[in-house]
Parts: sequence; C-alpha cells; structure tokens
Amino acid sequence: MPPDATPFPPSPLFPPAPPLAHGLLDVGDGHRLYFERCGNPDGLPVLFLHGGPGSGCNARQRQLFDPARFHVVLFDQRGCGRSTPRGACHANTTRELVEDIERLRRHLGIERWLVFGGSWGAALAVAYCSAYPQACLGAILRGSFLTGQADLDWFFGPEGAGAICAEAWAALCAAVPQAAEGRALAALCAALGGTDARVAAQAAQAWAAWEDAVIAPARPAPPPPARDAEALAALIDKYRVQAQYLAHRCFVDEDGVLEAAQRMAGLPTALLHGRLDLVCRARNALRLHAALTGSRLLLVDKAGHSPFEPAMARALIGALAHFAEHGDFDTWAAG
Repeated sequence: MPPDATPFPPSPLFPPAPPLAHGLLDVGDGHRLYFERCGNPDGLPVLFLHGGPGSGCNARQRQLFDPARFHVVLFDQRGCGRSTPRGACHANTTRELVEDIERLRRHLGIERWLVFGGSWGAALAVAYCSAYPQACLGAILRGSFLTGQADLDWFFGPEGAGAICAEAWAALCAAVPQAAEGRALAALCAALGGTDARVAAQAAQAWAAWEDAVIAPARPAPPPPARDAEALAALIDKYRVQAQYLAHRCFVDEDGVLEAAQRMAGLPTALLHGRLDLVCRARNALRLHAALTGSRLLLVDKAGHSPFEPAMARALIGALAHFAEHGDFDTWAAG
C-alpha cells in the first residue's frame, strides 16, 4: 500500500461458518444444482443469487448474513460452480433459472423468502420475483446489471470502462486485438465457443484479468495467478456460460428487466449501488428505482461493485437487519 493511502476500516462481515447441509437437486435437462443451507434453520429465509452469469457461490458470501438471524440458501446456477455438468450451455437460459429457483424453494419446503441478488443476480432476482411474487417476502438488489446493450458497450467498450481503466484496457487489447475495434465481446465469445482449448484458455484469462481490473480500478494490477489444469478448466467453463448469456443479453434485455420490475410494485425492495461502481454504473439503480414503484434506493459512498468493500458490506448487512426487524424497507435509511 502506498504510504499516503488510507486503509479500509475493519470488515463488518460475520465469522466464517460451514453450511448446515448441502446437496444436489435434479432440475431436468441433464442439470443438477448444487445448493447449501446456512445459518439458523428457524431464522428468516433468504435466497442468495450469485452474479456472473457463470460465477457460482463461495464461502465468503455466507459471511454477509447474521447466522443467528437468517436461514440462507445459496446455490450454483445451471452450468456454474459445483452444479453439473459444469460449463453446460444447453437448456440454460434465464427462463430455466427462474423455474430452478422455484423448484428449489418447493424442494426445501420454504413458504416465502427474502430474495438477495447482486450484479447479474439482481437481474435474475427481478425476473424471479416478478414471476413468483407470492413466494417472495421482499428483495435486496445490489449493483444491478440490467443486461442490455448499454451495459455491454460500457463494460467492453473503449469509450466506457476502457477509457477509465486504460492500462488494463491496453492489456486486454494486446490479448484480444478485436477489443480495440469495439468487438471485444464478440471475439471472446467466439474463442470460448470454439474447439481450440488454447485459444479458449487465453480468452478466459484475459476476460478474468479485465474484470478484476474494473472491479478494483484503484488497486495495482497483480501478476497473473498461476492456475493448474483444473483451475483453468473451471475458468473456461465460467466464461463459456457467461459468454452465452451476454451474447443473448441474458435472454431478457434491459427493457425486459425494467418491465419485470414494474410487476414487482408493492414488494418491499431495497436497491443498493456503489457510487464508484465501474462494472454496473449507478444509472442502472436509478432506472430500476424509477421502474419499481415503492422501492427504496441507497447510493453507497466509497463503494464500487464488490459486496465485500466495507462500506457496501455494512450497507447490505444494515438492510438485512432492518428487514428482519420490520418486514419492509419503509423506514430504512435510504437516500
């Protein structure tokens, strides 16, 4: 850390804890979903939806939830993480994911749950809540990705994030020359969808490095991590799924997300978005807030896209605690 840098305050995350139980749920089409239950089995049910698309869940995400207060369900979406077959793109669209969530709720015997999603998980949360409002207590949406061309042009464009993260953009262009011509996403999708494993590996690593740089633009670029064959295969699978979704605007598009949000009117919803978010701009939260009548919006100072930055983690934990106490966000301290 440079001598004049200000260190982050202590992390507000809860201590790490193992899941109560985990399993695989057969959802048809050859897909089986990994899921886990965490926290207090008698607590307020919460569904956690990971981002990506393609990323999967991890143990740190459990630390956002008070284990004494919440019964949290996390799962890896089709083709992601520990779900099988990993990297599979067949029968893998937003419509299938929404139905998977409802199958999982019925499988676990949960009557209603609070839906918590970030980034792509926020868009998926909107799709699910609008399709099954009777199964939802409310929603907390962080760093919302709206899935449309505007988001893609920003993230993969030389005039968007590329103009701000200039060094990382130059590195992406060196690895994917088409990026300089405004065709980064098309080139990455072609590489990951092809049969050349070496080309797919190069594309996946370039995408991961670019994503890391945009998530944390103030942090010096670390050296490329050493990945063994299994880690590299997992990375390729992650971005293969993400490529399919982004190439199809996540099978919903921005207009679809906003129309679905309109159907959520009356469902208690908190929107949180980092003011410094370069992955999904704060405009997304403003547009979603305007579409979702009755929602509450908080733009979080000193926060970007990561849920684990102290300011954002505190805001998320505060929103969760407020809902657990009040059952809504009517008096939540939003802007």
